[in-house]
Amino acid sequence: MPKVLIADDALFTRKVLREILEAEGCEVIEATDGREAVNKFQTEHPDLVLLDVSMPEMDGLAALCAIREIDANAKIVMVSAMGQSSTVQEAVKSGACDFIVKPFRPHQIRELIARWVLNPKHQEKG
Repeated sequence: MPKVLIADDALFTRKVLREILEAEGCEVIEATDGREAVNKFQTEHPDLVLLDVSMPEMDGLAALCAIREIDANAKIVMVSAMGQSSTVQEAVKSGACDFIVKPFRPHQIRELIARWVLNPKHQEKG
């Protein structure tokens, strides 16, 4: 069963993502900010991380960098309402494997799971 860490300060977003992911057979771990996400990544070792860009304590880009220091091969997808190209470029440059803009559709989340967790051809970026 794939393990996915959702890091978002919005309860509603976490709830929607949890429902989609659990329907796809994933185990879900939640974090409410970037610092908690980094801590849970260290203890839970998820297969995929969905990180919101704007969070308290530690934002998603800082959490992305911290998680990549722990595991350079971590699969991290940035999730944000801010779809500016500069944010996308910064996230990808920092090691994000993908980026999805809110509001997302359930099929987009299912595609992420298929691409980054279930399909071994996409295990490495490039």
